[in-house]
Amino acid sequence: MLHQAWQLYGRWCRWSSPFIHLLTLTVVTFGVLTPLICHRLLHSYFYLRRWHLNPMSQEFLEQNQQEGQAALRYFEKLQIPNASEASGSDTFQPLLLVTIITVQRRNDFHYVLQVASHFHRLLQKCGAHCRSHRILLCNVESDPSSHQDVRLLSSFFPMVSRDKTGESPDPRVNQFEKEKQDYIFCLEQSLLTYNPEYVLIVEDDAVPEEEIFAVLQHLFLARFSKPYLRDALYFKLYHPERLQRYFNPEPMRILEWLGLGMFLGPMLNCVYSWATGRPSLSWPIVLFFALYSMALSELVGRHYMLELRRLAPTLYNIVPVTECCTPAMLFSAPSARRVLGYLKGLHCRQGFAKDIALYSLLRTKGENAYVVEPNLVRHVGMYSSLRLNDNPKLL
Repeated sequence: MLHQAWQLYGRWCRWSSPFIHLLTLTVVTFGVLTPLICHRLLHSYFYLRRWHLNPMSQEFLEQNQQEGQAALRYFEKLQIPNASEASGSDTFQPLLLVTIITVQRRNDFHYVLQVASHFHRLLQKCGAHCRSHRILLCNVESDPSSHQDVRLLSSFFPMVSRDKTGESPDPRVNQFEKEKQDYIFCLEQSLLTYNPEYVLIVEDDAVPEEEIFAVLQHLFLARFSKPYLRDALYFKLYHPERLQRYFNPEPMRILEWLGLGMFLGPMLNCVYSWATGRPSLSWPIVLFFALYSMALSELVGRHYMLELRRLAPTLYNIVPVTECCTPAMLFSAPSARRVLGYLKGLHCRQGFAKDIALYSLLRTKGENAYVVEPNLVRHVGMYSSLRLNDNPKLL
């Protein structure tokens, strides 16, 4: 018995054994290489929060402050358009209206200037493909004239304001209900002012990615021809990176994760067989590499896997939506009107903000909604307009 056990040990543990090869690969990958490579990746399991979170948060705030100053200089140097261009008085019906909803925040970060400058520059860069797009500012500050950045932007973009100066505050309207009412106002004014085919409601701390208009163009021309997408209630263009992991109760994520293992398992087995001169296919080794690749992708971070899809608009993924959050929401004109009717019948409160209210409509009204992956905007606002936080962190 002891002799047989020794023979088995010798067969499994010699250097040419696949068991030793795969064990060594596992130890080196998960014990050495990935911790060394990924310890500064914010959305990885290997991220060393205690070491890096405070300095990275401070660095982000400083960088964001510099970008705010750059956006301020951008508009100070920009030539003011003629009155008709700035007021949006033309009767042209745009394909896409980008509505930036804004309130007064900390002046030193100039969040709305960052968002507006990026959209303006990207529209100029897009050229002929974006001639049917327009930008609208929606100022929902209680005293609109106090919003300094919007006063500057009003020379370049048409603007609507929700003026409540002098009105007595309604005690039934909490901050979450006010945010919902502001959202309704901006969406409604977007439809009334321009009557666009699509409305993109962007919050004033959601900076667009460089490829946003190319991806939207692909969606309009190709993807939205499918009835189940064309009739969707809304499309989210942002989902928090910390919530994008595979290990999640969402069925589509689990299926995607399994599909990744089924694809990479045989592929890595072929590479291993070629490197070791073994038979081309061994199901136990295929299973190992499937689990290995699934574990590696989850631990490093699905967010970083999604970034590979930025190579081309056709690679972007559209999957069923989840609750959080609303920095950038795309509506068709018919779906925007449905949303307005639905939201007017709901009352928001703590624990039931507008993002959860919108998500609840999918169940109660039998609607569908989707999220575009990877994100088409970056959420840069660490200082919330709803929650006070004097020491914000990236996580």
